Amino acid sequence: MRKPIRALVALSTLVLVPACGPSDADSAGEPEAAVALSAQDAFWTNLQGLCESAAEGELLQAPDTQIDPEARLVVHFWECGDRELRFPLHVDENRSRTWVFIRHEDSLELRHDHRNADGTEESNTWYGASTMAEGTANRQDFVTVRDQGTGGWRVEIHPRERFEYGTARDGEFRHHLVFDLANPVDLPPMHWGHETRPSQRPTSTGN
Repeated sequence: MRKPIRALVALSTLVLVPACGPSDADSAGEPEAAVALSAQDAFWTNLQGLCESAAEGELLQAPDTQIDPEARLVVHFWECGDRELRFPLHVDENRSRTWVFIRHEDSLELRHDHRNADGTEESNTWYGASTMAEGTANRQDFVTVRDQGTGGWRVEIHPRERFEYGTARDGEFRHHLVFDLANPVDLPPMHWGHETRPSQRPTSTGN
């Protein structure tokens, strides 16, 4: 395991892309226009920038023993599309977990695809939530509302620095995993069930 990754202050990133304009505007000396991506579009772009790489991580905190603190954690930024991203998490030799990010017109969705070693789906799979706020280019919260407060998941991406994932309650991490983007590692073996898509596919409403 690499030495612990020091916590850094999250900074929101505004991503600007040049807008296409008529050539005569440039010749007239007018400044080139810029269109700011929405926070969720910028977050998606940041995630896509990780594709076809892998990063080693560590468990910073957890309220239970689902993951052994000594286990080697590797996230494989495996599949990136315009509407879906699939990032398998390898915990030592356990290759059962895949994080699935889904892009909707007005929100982002996070689902968890859990497989057995033979590729079949586990009984507890496809759980997750959607964003309820715009978030930032660096952080998105996938929120569930409960009588006792809010729960769900938080994902952060700081390009070339770190990728963070965890469960959250009332805005604070409970499980907290952080991955080192500054030092990519070799791609792991393929995860369980990669040959088939999960049976519970996203809908237009994110349910």
